[in-house]
Formats: sequence, structure tokens, C-alpha cells
Amino acid sequence: MIFALTFGLALLLAVLLSALSERSPLSTSLIFLVAGLVAGPLALDAEHLSAPVIREVASIALFAVLFADGQQAPIHVLRRRWVGPTRALAIGMPLTFALVAVLAHLLLGLDWVTSMLLGAILAPTDPVFAAALVGRDDVTPRLRSLLNIESGLNDGLALPVVVLLIVALGGIAPGESTEVGPLLLEVGLGVVLGVVLPLVAAALVRLPCFGVEPRVQPLGPLAVAVLLFVACETAGANLYLAAFTAGITFASVSPTASAAFAPVGEFVGELSKNGALLAFGALVSPVLLAEVGIAGWIFAVLVLVVGRPVPVMISLLGTRTLNFRERLAAAWFGPKGFASVVYGLLVLESGVPEETHVLALVVATVIVSITLHSTTDVPVAAALRQHAGDASAAAGCGSTVTAEP
Repeated sequence: MIFALTFGLALLLAVLLSALSERSPLSTSLIFLVAGLVAGPLALDAEHLSAPVIREVASIALFAVLFADGQQAPIHVLRRRWVGPTRALAIGMPLTFALVAVLAHLLLGLDWVTSMLLGAILAPTDPVFAAALVGRDDVTPRLRSLLNIESGLNDGLALPVVVLLIVALGGIAPGESTEVGPLLLEVGLGVVLGVVLPLVAAALVRLPCFGVEPRVQPLGPLAVAVLLFVACETAGANLYLAAFTAGITFASVSPTASAAFAPVGEFVGELSKNGALLAFGALVSPVLLAEVGIAGWIFAVLVLVVGRPVPVMISLLGTRTLNFRERLAAAWFGPKGFASVVYGLLVLESGVPEETHVLALVVATVIVSITLHSTTDVPVAAALRQHAGDASAAAGCGSTVTAEP
């Protein structure tokens, strides 16, 4: 009951302040995070949620957002804008993993395997919070595509590495395969289900015995998303890759249904995100924060200002599709969120050494990330808009400006 009351009050406050949040550093994410912190053990201690419940809520929120985000990247967009995301995933993500592991080992004194586990947990970016910048019309399509595709794929790609490192530390990942073969099968099965279910739905719609009324058309993708979630849970497939792949497939084979679903997807994603944020805030306790320590907070800041930006800037060197400001924006805007929380809670339930300390460091990094990234999306978008305006003015004065649409 307390959770529902807190959610309702936070939602009302977010609605009342929505106009202000659109033009200022104030964000709805911060409102729900603070509400969770106040309702949880850190302040009023009115709400107690178990780690498995919070992990499930965060996982559902991530699935919902990935399914909706995938529909922003149909095949024709991927063909045109694959270079930046590929570099970020193939070069930037492994470098981020390695750099975060080095920071954890040198700054926190963790052993190398635990440091690498922390690196794997914090390497992926979160599509839920990346949407704060990706969803802005004043951000160029090529930058939106990079952030959207990168954050849509790296969550699922990080999971096998996290599980293998948990096993290397002598722990057991609940509900996850612990061998390389089955883990790779989970990844492949997630992609296959993400392609097959939307294709089957699209084929059914085209049968002459069926007909879809426009007013209920948005429910088609929603039904597929629910069935996909159940299928992945039953078959042990990778949820996150399945969701993003299904979104891509749906937008590619059923663009009309995908466009009709967009407002519903945004609404469901926003509600699930806010509920998961509230649950995450209720997880934070004085005992957990005491585990962080001063070095832990310094580590959290360094992960965000060094651990992500440096590798991404390196991975995007030489790319001509993004100008320097866009590369800076891509390097900075790599928020840590629900994927990291889900994997951190997986570690907590695994029985590995330093499990509470690892979760505390993940929580600290996510809190700092939500605070920094949710308050900088407006200034970053404004800087990009100003740069685009300057470039247009220069082109009007006879300068040559080339840019990919």
C-alpha cells in the first residue's frame, strides 16, 4: 500500500512539474528516485522490497523500454547508420569494461576477478535513461541512432560475461546457465525469438480470415511483447536481446502497427521506468551506503567521467558521420541504470565474496549516473541545437558543411 501511495504522489508531482522539467535540469527520474529513497530504509523505512522483487521489476522495465526502443531502429536505419553503434559496441564497450576493472582494482583494492565483474556490470549503458536524450527532436538522428542501438544491445551482451565471472568467483547465478555453450545459446535464442514472433504476428495479420481495426492496432505489438516475455522466460532466452530484436523486426515488417504502438510503448515504458526507479530507491539503506565509502563514491564518479567517455571517444576516432560535439555527447551520455541494478542484485543472490560491497558500488554509480545524466540532457541537447544553428548559419554564408542526415 505504501508503495502505491508513494508512486501516486510522485506521479502527480512529476505531472505538475513536467513543463519545468522539459526546460531545466529537473527530471522526473530524480523525482521518483528521491521518492523511493524517502519511502525506503534510508528515511521513513515505510517500504521493504526483497532483492528478487526489485530485480524482477527492473527487468520488466528494461524489457518494455528495449522493445519500444528497438522500433526506432528498423532495418533501413541500421543499414544506413551501423558504423557508430558497431564501433561503440565492438571497441568502446570492451575498453569500458577493462578501464572500469582497472579503476576498481587500483582505487578500491579489489581482486582482479571481482574488479572484472564490476567492469562487466557497469559497462552497458541504460536505454531507459538514454531515452532522455534519444527522445529529443533537437538531437540529430545519427546521434540518436548511435545511443539507441548501443544501449539496446549492450545490456544483453553483458549478461553472459557477468554470469561467467560470478561462476569464476565460486558463486551461482540464480536462474542462469553457468557454462559457455548454454550462455551463447541463450543469446542466440533471444535473437531468434525476437525475429520469429513478430514475423508470425505479421503473417497472421495478412491472412484473409483476420482483420484489424485501427483503434485496436496498438495492442498487436503489445500482445507480441507479452508473449515474447513469457516465451523467453520459459525457454531461458536472453530477454534483453529478444526485446530489442523484436522491436527492430516489428518496425521493419509492420511499420504501420509499429507507428500506432509508439504512444502506447512510450506510456508503458515511462510507467514501468518510474515504478522501477521507486523500487530501486527503496532498496537503498544506510547499511548499503556505508559499504560504499569515500573511495567508492570517487570510483562511481570516475566510472562516469573517465570509464565511459575515454573508451567511446577512442572508438569513434576517424568517424566522419559524427562531428566532434556529437562524439562528445555520445561519450558523455552513457547512463548506468536498470541493467546494472539487475546484474548487481544477481551478484547479491549468488553467494560470491564481496557481494554486498559490489552491489553497494553499483548502487552508488547508478545514483550518481541518474543525478548527472538526468540533469544534463537538456544542456547537452541545447548545445547540440546551438551548434546545428551555427553550422546552418555558416552554410548560408557560403561555407561548406557536410553531414549525414
